[in-house]
Amino acid sequence: MLAGLLPAIVQADTLAVTNAKIYTSTEQGVLTNASVIIEDGKIIQVNPDVVTADTIIDAKGGILTPGFIGAMNSLGLVEVGQEKMTRDTNDKAADMTFDPSLAFNPKSVAIPFARKGGITRNIVAPGGGETIFSGQTIEVTLTGDWDSVVATEQALFVSLGAKHDGSRIIGMQNLINKLDERQKALTKAESKKSDKDAAKEPTKEELIINAVLSGDKPLIAYADRGSDIMQLIKLKQRFNIDLVLLEAADAITLADEIAKAEIPVVMDALRNLPESFDSLHNSLDNAGKLSKAGVKVVLATPGDAHGNYALRYSAGNAVANGMDYQEAMASITSNVADTFHLDAGRIAVGMPADIVLWSGDPFEYSSHIEKMWIGGEEQSTESRQDVLRDRYMTKSSMPQAYTK
Repeated sequence: MLAGLLPAIVQADTLAVTNAKIYTSTEQGVLTNASVIIEDGKIIQVNPDVVTADTIIDAKGGILTPGFIGAMNSLGLVEVGQEKMTRDTNDKAADMTFDPSLAFNPKSVAIPFARKGGITRNIVAPGGGETIFSGQTIEVTLTGDWDSVVATEQALFVSLGAKHDGSRIIGMQNLINKLDERQKALTKAESKKSDKDAAKEPTKEELIINAVLSGDKPLIAYADRGSDIMQLIKLKQRFNIDLVLLEAADAITLADEIAKAEIPVVMDALRNLPESFDSLHNSLDNAGKLSKAGVKVVLATPGDAHGNYALRYSAGNAVANGMDYQEAMASITSNVADTFHLDAGRIAVGMPADIVLWSGDPFEYSSHIEKMWIGGEEQSTESRQDVLRDRYMTKSSMPQAYTK
């Protein structure tokens, strides 16, 4: 009788993917004929001796990877690049408090298109205003659900370098002064805790700089020229901040210094032309050379909301131009997670089940997604482009524009 009164224990369904070639993006490396078991949206076993699950999917030798992670783009903030009313990336009034999550659209048609490229998470970046401070990044999953924003106020983004009007000195000087002034204020407050000024509530901007100085919030700095990169290396050493370089065309000339300072570089592997005097060292082999020098490289399609789909091709081109294959895989999975402090990017016990099953090498143009899961939930890879293709290829007595 008592047993009948006890609440029933609800067991979550388990899912297993078996007979797969698994790129774990961990120290385990690549596992062949291996299995992964998922429960409650998490990976609970990797390559167990015995596979037991409610649902078993035979990969038949297919390739299983962590979901790829896009970075520093405007996904969910831009619908049509040439239409101003669909662009929410920047504003003249934007400052370091600019928060992309307030305009992020999880129903953007660019999101299903990015999923087709194997992207399961993304770091959305603001475009900024009239100062060096562009705002803060956010982390999102690509489920398309209304609650797909995972984290806000994640990293502070600053843009440095050449200006159409004025000198680059002002931007760098502004950044140094902000950090220096805030550090002095914090030191003073610590030494005079009873001081009336020390007890004053810090402003939103002061809290952001506090987080950067404490290392809790990464500082993402866009800079191409070697002299600017060198100043940023000195800045990291002086303030002990969590610094990340974005684009950094001249990084190749300072590879040893960047590696020694343990500064990650987020870059577009397909950026091979000098767009300005700051980026004369752009080259298709930069990603491989930086990686071999010991720099943690994150491959991305910065700024472009619709370019995320091609992230895997960027990685493939990096491999074709000298980057190690495993390093290229890490550059769009685990390296992104480490750089932006994400709980993702690896196939390992306890990690969110963001995984993708491919028909072949994901860096090959002809490969496609067989199945995709985000947080253990299977996702559709149908995009607006697929719907339009089917619509206009459907035979009908009506003109094609009228086909439903």
